[in-house]
Amino acid sequence: MCREALAWLLRVFQADVGERFEAKAMSEIETTTSEDMRIGGLHHITAVTGNAAGNVAFYTQVLGMRLVKKTVNQDDVEAYHLFYGDEIGHAGTELTFFDWPDAGPARHGAGTVAAILLRAPDRAALDWWVQHFDEHGVAQEGIQQRAGRAVLPFSDPEGQRLELVAPAEVEEQPVAGGTPWARSPIPAAYQIRGLHGVRLLSAREDATLHVLTGTMGFRETGQYTLPPTEDGVEARLVRVYQVGRGGPGTEVHLEERAGDTRLGRVGIGGVHHVAFRTPTSETHVAWRGRLDDAGLQVTPVIDRFYFHSIYFREPGGVLFEIATDGPGFATDEDPQHLGETLALPPFLEPYRRQIEAGLRPLPTPAPTGTTTTA
Repeated sequence: MCREALAWLLRVFQADVGERFEAKAMSEIETTTSEDMRIGGLHHITAVTGNAAGNVAFYTQVLGMRLVKKTVNQDDVEAYHLFYGDEIGHAGTELTFFDWPDAGPARHGAGTVAAILLRAPDRAALDWWVQHFDEHGVAQEGIQQRAGRAVLPFSDPEGQRLELVAPAEVEEQPVAGGTPWARSPIPAAYQIRGLHGVRLLSAREDATLHVLTGTMGFRETGQYTLPPTEDGVEARLVRVYQVGRGGPGTEVHLEERAGDTRLGRVGIGGVHHVAFRTPTSETHVAWRGRLDDAGLQVTPVIDRFYFHSIYFREPGGVLFEIATDGPGFATDEDPQHLGETLALPPFLEPYRRQIEAGLRPLPTPAPTGTTTTA
């Protein structure tokens, strides 16, 4: 079956499931409280790689994250979709990648994500990571202070901009971090605990701010200044916004452009979309109604099998998603063997043979220390 036919069948299936799911949830929405409706923080962030094998090697062996799901992009089944997270890929710990080798490089600018912020367990961990990065030749900028926190900016081999953020010494952390993975090559005391937040470059800052604070419930909690860069970008003010119970795992940082209106583009080394979390199917459908009422062009509910999704582009240009916390990644695999072979949701399983024929073999690490291919 050709790629176009597979994509058409998938859209029909997902639309039907989404409509039935939404109708069921709407009948239960009256029980949803304002407390339930709060965005819980970040769910996952999806970026783009042009080198799936190199991506797996860096994020599992250098950063020590667990590959919790090796599947395909459900809208482009000739591309891998790789999910990294904590020991079981809890919501809020997931950094994911589409494998698009022909996408071309990302161009950072307005309408894109400037940096992915990852949770470090504490300030001492950052000292360990500096040494670890030096040993592995990872580009890093040294530990900096921002808004009362220690931050270690670094880049992956494709130029993806990331930052390890340690909580302030007395900072509360209402949203629990991820659970260390016993078989990570990184000692448990230093392992990444999930997503801290994301920093955006908006093409329409006021409009983005209106959606964040007026529609999604974010509130401003601080600010810091980024220094000038070697390529001529001036110092920029960054405002920090938190949602829900606040703290690490709930933050969006909005970077002012200081007169620089150059538009960016999504590509290799850049972020495709940012996903926020909501606990239940009922609150998920309620969020779709709220976004629609706000005049945002939001998709129907889409069944991704591991969670349910809705998507909308905020007015500053960044693609947002709201996803349910579950069912989760252990739905179709033994938790002890997540990510070792190609996993397909039930609606794609009948086409496994055709899908596998369109994918390049991708060796992935197995818990035994050997490698598997699928």
